[in-house]
Amino acid sequence: MELSGVSHIGLCVADLARSLAFYRDLLGFEERSRLEVQGALASQLLQLSEVDLEAVYLQRGDFTLELLHYRSPGAVDGETPRPMNQRGLTHISLQSPDPGAALETFRAAGVAVLDPTVVRVGDVVVAFLLQDPDGQILEITAIPGGSGD
Repeated sequence: MELSGVSHIGLCVADLARSLAFYRDLLGFEERSRLEVQGALASQLLQLSEVDLEAVYLQRGDFTLELLHYRSPGAVDGETPRPMNQRGLTHISLQSPDPGAALETFRAAGVAVLDPTVVRVGDVVVAFLLQDPDGQILEITAIPGGSGD
């Protein structure tokens, strides 16, 4: 079997505008494209009834994140924050040259930082977890060689 690469990671969101404000406007992802998806073929592929969704593809470097907003059948809630040992996708990891500064930016923006996860080496923040508007966990870590290294 031959595969040519990873296409994207899909993330179901409850409020598309709120998630775009977070991922595009705060985190700096660039909007690449949008796609409207409805009908029987979409319902078959996604194994949901009467699918009507808008997908927005966001790019950051080589990474593509697809935000999926289901107008029908709608998003369903799961456990948040999702336990890190629950099977399946646990988190999205992003690197920062200065996690301490990133931490303060997130706090100032009202983002749900998971304070017990803030890891420091001496006085320097090197990693922490936060939640996006729907509770998805994101990990912020130092770039090797950055101020958090």
